[in-house]
Amino acid sequence: MASYDSGMRSVAFVLFLAAGIALAQSASPHTFVVANGQFQLDGHPYQILSGEMHYPRVPRAYWRDRFRKARAMGLNTITTYVFWNLHEPRPGIYDFSGQNDVAEYIREAQQEGLNVILRPGPYVCAEWDLGGYPSWLLKDRSLTLRSTDPKYIAAMNTWFARLAKEVSPLLIQHGGPIIAIQVENEYGSFGTDHAYMEAVKSALLKSGLAAPDTLLYTADGAEQVPNGSLPELPAVINFGSGDAKKAFATFKKLRPEGPFMSGEYWAGWFDHWGEHHHTTDAASNAAEYEWMLRQGYSVSMYMFHGGTSFGWMNGANSNGSNYEPDTTSYDYDAPLNESGQPTAKFMAFRDAIARVTGKTPPAIPPSMPAGTYPISKRSESVSLWQSLPKPVESDKLLTMEDLDQSYGYILYRTKLPASPGGELTIDGLHDYAQVYVDHKLIGTLDRRLDQSHLALPAIPASATLDILVENSGRVNFTKVIRTERKGITGSVTVAGTQPQHWQIYSLPMTDLAALHFTSASCEGPCFYRFGMNVPNTQNSGDSERGDTFLNTHGISKGMAFLNDRPLGRFWDVGPEFALYTPGPWIHPGLNEIILFDLKGNAGESLTTADHADYGPTPSR
Repeated sequence: MASYDSGMRSVAFVLFLAAGIALAQSASPHTFVVANGQFQLDGHPYQILSGEMHYPRVPRAYWRDRFRKARAMGLNTITTYVFWNLHEPRPGIYDFSGQNDVAEYIREAQQEGLNVILRPGPYVCAEWDLGGYPSWLLKDRSLTLRSTDPKYIAAMNTWFARLAKEVSPLLIQHGGPIIAIQVENEYGSFGTDHAYMEAVKSALLKSGLAAPDTLLYTADGAEQVPNGSLPELPAVINFGSGDAKKAFATFKKLRPEGPFMSGEYWAGWFDHWGEHHHTTDAASNAAEYEWMLRQGYSVSMYMFHGGTSFGWMNGANSNGSNYEPDTTSYDYDAPLNESGQPTAKFMAFRDAIARVTGKTPPAIPPSMPAGTYPISKRSESVSLWQSLPKPVESDKLLTMEDLDQSYGYILYRTKLPASPGGELTIDGLHDYAQVYVDHKLIGTLDRRLDQSHLALPAIPASATLDILVENSGRVNFTKVIRTERKGITGSVTVAGTQPQHWQIYSLPMTDLAALHFTSASCEGPCFYRFGMNVPNTQNSGDSERGDTFLNTHGISKGMAFLNDRPLGRFWDVGPEFALYTPGPWIHPGLNEIILFDLKGNAGESLTTADHADYGPTPSR
């Protein structure tokens, strides 16, 4: 960036901010380029103050509220990934409706005075299932993700061409707010194949997703820039709290000409099941952020608002031997908390921006406080064993992907002869299994704890072995993604012998209406139906009913559904003990809540709370 004294820098910053707001609210074509080591908007230096926020993690009815809060913190840009697996759940079947309407998300950002940085991947990481890849790519075992494999490249090209129809009209060159597009995502932490990176860049251009003069860039950790960048494109760097000075010093040795930008400044962190909730120090974060702004650097804060990985969509980490599934909450200790309330960190960043710019930001929009709603004390229930679909008969074990299933559970059933007992071994458990003999629970195996062996009791006569496997979230980082199929990916042996035939039940849990609930009690893997009563207040629109949280203390492990929508996972290992339940997703009167609990009991009950609950975390 050009050199300014502190007074001139503040004046220049205000001009940058004003120019950005004018652009975002304009529908006429503009230019956004790198020149003389600087980002330039319509020929004038421009400092990007961005915050990351993902459209599927925020209820659509709240998008505009969150954009206004971004402006109120002092931001001029929103950064978002695009999640391929949301939009193409089956090959050639696309969904850009409702919560998946990424184009509307971008339009609303522009209407609220914000520019947009788009990160279409195709790999996005993001603590999201399989890093955003659709699971059907894993069905073909010869296809290699994040490579120049022709089959992978063909699928990527088709996806980009379809996405372009949605978002290319919103490029800055066409009067939209998209000022830049990222090529791939932190590839330098994955590999060094520059031919692959060139292929992604070429696909963005050929598909029309990027225009010939769209600003394309790459993003990596500072030390990985040589691996993941392209010499003809600007590069930005990603790092966490406390690393800004070191990261930029490293980067300047590699790219002394600039521009200088943190593509992800991790001002918080995410949570794994069985760990404590992560937080970072707001004052330290804000001071480091202010230092970057005063150097003239551009910054995209990850996350400005984390929100929630609703339903089945959380990811997981793995180094190739371990497995760490993420919670449904993606609070991230961000400036806006999971339910969109400004935090002390929000105010610290807001004050830092105001000090640098010398400009008072817009007023902070009011937030509706969360509340509680009564839930019926008695539930209806039905056992999973009474709700099984028709199985697939197979002489070999099949994964979810083999059955065209993306999420949920899968049940493997076989017959065991009479025996004195022995050891059950599962090779390739992905991810959590409950093992039954004649519907009696024998034990559990957890990939998270590296468990694969279980002692079976003596079997006096022929018996049924059931292995109920949960997909706890696909790994979204490292080369593990290439083999991250779900179910049992290897073999099963009982006392050293492999069963020769299986009945395999696909359990995606997408048709809850087919369940036959009764008033009878249920224990074990069961569905429980509750009613949540919401009063009909006057003029209660979608964004005017208060949020709530489902209190998950007292229930074990499974999935919660709200009015047929998968809401999120619960697990008594913590740290998350309250599922965010958005007001726009509930309606006046009786709302249906269904729990699928792997270890249900006859006294299963549920209440609501008016706040998030992140612990304390029990021992594993």
